Amino acid sequence: MAILENIRKRTTVLILIIGMALFAFVISGVFTSNDFAGGAKVGSAVAEINGESISIDDFRKEVESASRRFGPTFSNTQLVNQVYEQQVRNTILDQQFKDLGIDVESDQIIEFVRTSGYAQIPEFQDENGIFNAEVFRSAVANWSVNDPLRYDAWLQDEQRIIQSAKERLYFNLIKGGVGATLAEGEFDYKMANEKVDIQYVRVPYTAIADSTIQVSKDDIQTYINNHQDQFKQEKARDIRFVYFEEKPSLDDENQVKEDITNLIEDKVTNAADTTYVEKQFRNTDDIAAFLDRNSDTKYDSIFKTKSELPSIAADTLMGLSIGEVYGPYRDGDFFRVTKVLDKKAEGAVKSSHILFAYEGAERAGADVTRTKEEAEEEAKKMLVEAQKADANFAALAREHSDDPTAVQRSGDIGYFRQTDLGLAENYRNFLFEHDLDEIGMVETPFGFHIIKIDDKQDLLQVATLSREVAPSEETINTLFTDATKFEMAAIDAEPEAFGDIATESSYVVRPVNKIKELDENLPGLSAQRGIVQWAFNDDTKVGDIRRFNINNGYAVVQVTKKYKEGLMTPEDASATALPLIRKERKAEQIIAAHSNMDLDAFASASNVAKSNASALTMKSPTLPGAGREPLVVGTAFALDQGATSGLIKGETGVFMIQVTKKEEAPSVDNFSTYAKTLRTNAANRVNGAVYNALKDGADIEDKRATFY
Repeated sequence: MAILENIRKRTTVLILIIGMALFAFVISGVFTSNDFAGGAKVGSAVAEINGESISIDDFRKEVESASRRFGPTFSNTQLVNQVYEQQVRNTILDQQFKDLGIDVESDQIIEFVRTSGYAQIPEFQDENGIFNAEVFRSAVANWSVNDPLRYDAWLQDEQRIIQSAKERLYFNLIKGGVGATLAEGEFDYKMANEKVDIQYVRVPYTAIADSTIQVSKDDIQTYINNHQDQFKQEKARDIRFVYFEEKPSLDDENQVKEDITNLIEDKVTNAADTTYVEKQFRNTDDIAAFLDRNSDTKYDSIFKTKSELPSIAADTLMGLSIGEVYGPYRDGDFFRVTKVLDKKAEGAVKSSHILFAYEGAERAGADVTRTKEEAEEEAKKMLVEAQKADANFAALAREHSDDPTAVQRSGDIGYFRQTDLGLAENYRNFLFEHDLDEIGMVETPFGFHIIKIDDKQDLLQVATLSREVAPSEETINTLFTDATKFEMAAIDAEPEAFGDIATESSYVVRPVNKIKELDENLPGLSAQRGIVQWAFNDDTKVGDIRRFNINNGYAVVQVTKKYKEGLMTPEDASATALPLIRKERKAEQIIAAHSNMDLDAFASASNVAKSNASALTMKSPTLPGAGREPLVVGTAFALDQGATSGLIKGETGVFMIQVTKKEEAPSVDNFSTYAKTLRTNAANRVNGAVYNALKDGADIEDKRATFY
């Protein structure tokens, strides 16, 4: 009460403070707006490409538009990343368009629409269903007057069309300069068709134990400096976390099981001279109403096959009599009790068929040209074949049926009930009037069917009382308490003690390494953008700990390492660099120990057998048993037949080879076909290769993490 009294006494002061704060907020907004500041706000660009900014406001509009197009299937981070890549692409290419003076006029827009999917829009087509430029112009003009929303949407489409048309023109200009000479075609032909046979000796690098190769930290640093492109790294973080999952306890499970068990039998209450009986699940007169009141799933009156019943209880349920009850039984996250209400013997029939369609029959393919009489005659012949004792009905269906799914399903159309409307009447009547394994012929609007009855199943009508096994309020509160206690204990201790404290309480610590600044999904926690943003916050230091509320529980997270953008440190690079350094050192040792030897001496000294490889080509430089060895194969082609190489530092070991045979490529009169193939392949790579080269050469400053 004293505190409330003090607040009342200071009401005027509080109002003044709040008013000044609001005024400061408004003034701050005014003086940082575009209208008064003469430009974009500081930090209002989501990216800068070669000095050109992408406005965050425009970017957000694009993200909203993408969200409407893609719906809930994309997360916000996925949408942001997709829009970002598209914006970067558009900006880089637009800069090229401006430099080259590439623009698109209205007639080029129309031509692009004519040759794209937009030509299929009905409003752009004439009475014959063909794209018409005048109809197109009229439709857009009509939208601008009578349908503003459609017109605004078209304007966005038009911008995409203009961009696509510019890209097509730009890339076509580049493709026009792509070529391949006859000499290049000849060279490519020879690389694929000239062959060489060799005999070789290989001493694999694994012949020398890694433990014998000493590599210092300075050696790794020197290797990094000499191979910088291999050891670049982005800004990254290592974290570890303990996940407190919100799940039901054993007591929760037992309580749900007890609750559902108490709903099976009638509840009898004795009061004074009266006995009250409350009918429960077994004897209720209104099963649907009872389940509405007491079950987490509603009553479903549809008859079901065995495969449609819960797999854990299906066998038992099929054996029950009408009125019998089974349960409670555990089915996933539920306890269930099921009562059999009715049965239909052989109520579902599985069949296969061979269809003989005819021209004019429903859904007949365009390639079906036989008459109805011809189809019937063929079907009768097939019926005789199918009824033979050794006939393979599935194989006959795959080979002869006109059903489009016959090849994939061997004529099998699955189970059908008598009430299903998906079958033609004559077909359905055959299923329920004939016995298992019978084969016969019927006519339907689709043609003539040879039908085989594959299986018959009983149907059950059941009612199922379900209760979900969910964590109780007590369990949820205990989980929160446990997570908070662990968080506080870890914060109060030294950073290195995080794992020990978790172990004392039997918690599992899960590490996640090399998280990138724009990552979203964390193994074991799924989409957790908030954790990633916190880990990359400038105020978050190595060793810092924080508890996060996440779906189904809490995660207590600790940052364990930060990686700066640039070259890796020797510690970070060691996993990659050590094998490479060791391979170089091993190659030097092997070469030094076996210099001035011929092939036989090299094999003998190394205790390695000679191997043979035949029909090697420069286009596929792979040695059987050794893998890809381009330097070894290339050396073979440089040697004369019968010549022996020196020691070669290969990918998997040190080699010495002797050329045993060289085979020239077969003579070809003209290499134009090979040159054309090279040109086509090069042209197909233009779009991707050119853009990637432009992107690699661009100065891109990515600021997404500031906003998302």
